[in-house]
Amino acid sequence: MKHPVKQPGTAALLTGLAAFAVYCFTVAPGVGFIDSGELATVACTLGIAHPTGYPLYTILGWVFSRIPVAHAEIARLNLMAALFCSAAAGILVLVFRRVVLLTGRKQSAGSFPAVSACGGALILAFSATYWSQALEVEVYPLHLLLVSLVLLQFLRAGFPLPGEAPGERSWYLFAYAVGLAFTNHMTTVLLAPALLYLYFARHGGSRGSWTRLMKMSLPFLAGLSLYLYVPLRASRVPPLNWGYAVSLERFLWHVSGKQYQVWMFSSMDVVGKQLSYFIRGLPGEFAYVGLLLSIAGSLVLWRGNRRLAIGVALMFFVCIAYAANYDIHDIDSYFLLAYICVGMTASVGLSAAAALALERFPRIRNLVPPVILCVCAIPLAVHFRDADESGDHLVEDYTMNMFSSLRADAVVISYQWDYWVSASYYYQIVGDFRPDVTVIDKELLRRSWYLKELEHRRPWLIASSRAEVNAFLAQVDLFEHGLPYDPARIQASYVGMIESFIRRSMPAHPVYVTGEIEPEFTRGLARVPEGLAFRLSAARADIPSPLPSFTYRPFARGGRLEDMVRRLYAEAFLSRGEYFLANLHDVEEARKCVEKAGLYDPASPRGRRLAALLPN
Repeated sequence: MKHPVKQPGTAALLTGLAAFAVYCFTVAPGVGFIDSGELATVACTLGIAHPTGYPLYTILGWVFSRIPVAHAEIARLNLMAALFCSAAAGILVLVFRRVVLLTGRKQSAGSFPAVSACGGALILAFSATYWSQALEVEVYPLHLLLVSLVLLQFLRAGFPLPGEAPGERSWYLFAYAVGLAFTNHMTTVLLAPALLYLYFARHGGSRGSWTRLMKMSLPFLAGLSLYLYVPLRASRVPPLNWGYAVSLERFLWHVSGKQYQVWMFSSMDVVGKQLSYFIRGLPGEFAYVGLLLSIAGSLVLWRGNRRLAIGVALMFFVCIAYAANYDIHDIDSYFLLAYICVGMTASVGLSAAAALALERFPRIRNLVPPVILCVCAIPLAVHFRDADESGDHLVEDYTMNMFSSLRADAVVISYQWDYWVSASYYYQIVGDFRPDVTVIDKELLRRSWYLKELEHRRPWLIASSRAEVNAFLAQVDLFEHGLPYDPARIQASYVGMIESFIRRSMPAHPVYVTGEIEPEFTRGLARVPEGLAFRLSAARADIPSPLPSFTYRPFARGGRLEDMVRRLYAEAFLSRGEYFLANLHDVEEARKCVEKAGLYDPASPRGRRLAALLPN
């Protein structure tokens, strides 16, 4: 009887359960940074997400948001991410085992291919970026699951093991899985060069091969047809309707990610920056041991199955080439396919090491599986502290504190999408919290669809500035349709529209901006610091409202976004201190503000400058 861990199905299940247990222990308790709030809102309300729409994620998220496994919808969706990533890790055990077995007879004979595959999958599951995807709602956990299924079905159909006879049905299941994968994330296309190469390298360019591809187009289109959700649901005007994709033109804009194409293939400087970032981070990504095993496994794979080695190399380098040309800060998730390749070749490396050890020391056979699993625990131990998000309430607290800074029926213009604007969608739409506040994203105002959404949610806002809105739409329509346009006229109409929103709203609503909003939008108005925002006032020495009592639960981990939230708290206190000192000559209030700012950002140069102005 086989040891249960040596059986592929059992190894896959145990791997997925082990990953899920760790993920549940470290999962985020609430809304996270960047798109977390928006994606949670879309899932809970069957809305339309940012390009490319992610209909499969939305539908599955809606189902999970209604499963009573946690009190809040956001917690259920975070657990969904953990489940998808752990399921992907389990499926990758089956993928990696096949690669090990296809590498060569030496690696497949008595070298624990299932255990080695389990080890490679765990190295991947506890790598820094993969682990981070499992802890809060995003589209990438489902992407990982679908990519894993595509790879498994492709290997089953095209590279059957001895004793397997998958038949044509396996190819149709593969094609359907590819179509579904595209409905979640368009970077599924990065698999195409490798899979096409392997397909034709194995089956040739015969008429039968091309005929099979033609037949596969039908199940592929069946899977892809889920994208019809976007225009059908958009026409019903859900609470969050990104892109307003009700026409064919807008639908094509949305699913092609037209909005983000300006950041693709922009310059060689971007390529250098992103490549440097990837190369610097790759060893630590797998706690060094994973990369060493991957390098060794790549050499073994090249010698044992050169065709398969080329396919894996194509997946790896195509992924890197694409990601390196994308000029965004949060680029890590776009390297995930490359990291899967590292886990795959690490499995081959583990298997080869086991085979070599058994060849020289056959008596240690029973020690090999636990040794492999101990090696795979190294990334878990190294990354646990930095990966753990179970105590991360930064976005939730910042969002609640922002809302507490705003008076009733307030209008607030902000460009803090990553820290609270995205989260505000979730709390306002799903949680029905502070529905009186009108939150306007300053950069999304550059898009015509966003004005339609604002008109649906706040018709009075658009109606009061109809002339200015129409003037801007006339200019931005040229830009969106690729027609000749004047950037200066677009910017002037854009500024005029925002100024109109502010001036026309002020008689009936307190109007706020956050600190990053440029002075050109608030000319002639004083910025009165109130909590985390600035209330706009015609009076130069208006008295701010009392400082609200912030709820702030410290989170020790640093990072670009985490550190920025701490700085934003400090900047809010310092702005208040400077205002009281310069306009109201209140030294004591300014001193209190400096002290409170130091609790969040002790090294703030601005804090030191303000402290130097205060008398001893």
